Amino acid sequence: MGECWAEGEVVALKRPGVAATLIPLERGPRRVGNEGVVDLSSLIGAAPGGEFLWSGTTYRAMRPSLSDLFGALHRGAQIVTPKDAAHLLWLAGVAPEGKVIEAGAGTGALTVALAFAVGPAGSVVSYDRRREFLETARTNVERAGFASRVDFRVRDVARDGFDLAGVGSVVLDLPEPWEVLASARTALATGGYVATYTPTYNQLERTVRELRALRFDEVRALEVLERGLHVGEGGTRPEFEMLGHTGFLASGRKVD
Repeated sequence: MGECWAEGEVVALKRPGVAATLIPLERGPRRVGNEGVVDLSSLIGAAPGGEFLWSGTTYRAMRPSLSDLFGALHRGAQIVTPKDAAHLLWLAGVAPEGKVIEAGAGTGALTVALAFAVGPAGSVVSYDRRREFLETARTNVERAGFASRVDFRVRDVARDGFDLAGVGSVVLDLPEPWEVLASARTALATGGYVATYTPTYNQLERTVRELRALRFDEVRALEVLERGLHVGEGGTRPEFEMLGHTGFLASGRKVD
């Protein structure tokens, strides 16, 4: 994205203490849910971060962060949590200008994170065998402003494999990822990574066993736990509740 606002981007209107409101940047007035009508035309060509007056309240017009985008998702099935999504990007080696395959689109939360990470010069191909899941994911990706970065394809990759090759990263959010790992290995460029997300120990064991059988290098398995801290002068301590188990992550790298 350029330095100044361009039509078609997504604007995050933010004021202190309230979650950002995400609005596509278009010319002319548009209704925003039950919050009223807004006209963002004056932002086109201006620099992000400036003040914007809407219904008597002053906002900052900012480019949305990944946290803003996750907060605005339309949710259906359980989404990959931010703590897991961030580590999946790390394990899969997702980078700007990268070419990424995703299998198991779900509601598109992970798709949004992948599209955010590859940037405008990268690409994501998202597969799911259920068209309704792809449509939900497509809606969330469009709301995030990343429609041009993602290609959605209806395909049963466990049965038919992938129709791409030479990609840098494959991310699998599937009930039986071990059935897809051979196809993932074929699709990956040398040096590329595959990362998987599964909820149970049995699924993790079968996944890692198959990664090793297929001669993936740097095989890893882990779980990410998140514990907040209550910070006070002389009284800092862990929060009583934490975000514990949500899923197990595994990864490997194609070297030979």
